[in-house]
Amino acid sequence: MFTRLKEDIAAVRERDPAARSAIEILLLYPGLKAVRMHRRAHWCLAHGLRFFARWISQRAVRKTGIEIHPAASIGRRLFIDHGSGVVIGETAEIGDDVTIYQGVTLGGTGKETGKRHPTIGNGVIIGSGAKVLGPFKVGDNAKIAAGSVVLRAIPANCTAVGVPARVVKRDGRRVDPLDQTDTPDPVAQEICQLRRRLHRLERELEHVAIETQEGGTGI
Repeated sequence: MFTRLKEDIAAVRERDPAARSAIEILLLYPGLKAVRMHRRAHWCLAHGLRFFARWISQRAVRKTGIEIHPAASIGRRLFIDHGSGVVIGETAEIGDDVTIYQGVTLGGTGKETGKRHPTIGNGVIIGSGAKVLGPFKVGDNAKIAAGSVVLRAIPANCTAVGVPARVVKRDGRRVDPLDQTDTPDPVAQEICQLRRRLHRLERELEHVAIETQEGGTGI
């Protein structure tokens, strides 16, 4: 346990430029406190102490604003930065060296039973406010942009952005030529198509009216 704690503190110092000392991280970082409390809750659950597991996890929510179900599986050196509003579901699995920012949800869609929550590979970074919903995998070293909603598997070494999220980079190379600011609005596109159809129908009606008028005058 002491080795794990040293690893966790080192991970925070490595990834957070604002971290000044080990004692500051140990006493004042809610992400580290939530992970440590989760390990105790997970141990209790594994040994049949379900009530104490839930009691520890709910106490962690009150103290840190981070909710991690006791049954969730978490790897080594998880760094939850800031952490307020982070929710990690019961069947979520998180690999090693993962970074999660505030407001992230690793949840389900409410339609599944059994394995309902995502599996997060090693070295993944999940930006603030992102939602990863469903029993699929986010591959190793993937990056999920802030505010994205991920509803399907993301391959390793990819960057996903948007609602719903789509892969825009693979192995550091752009796979979609569109920039986020230039992404077409599907509603606007549909309106344009409807306008074109309406224009065609108006022209066809004009031709029918002319032909009817010409037929009526005997021309």
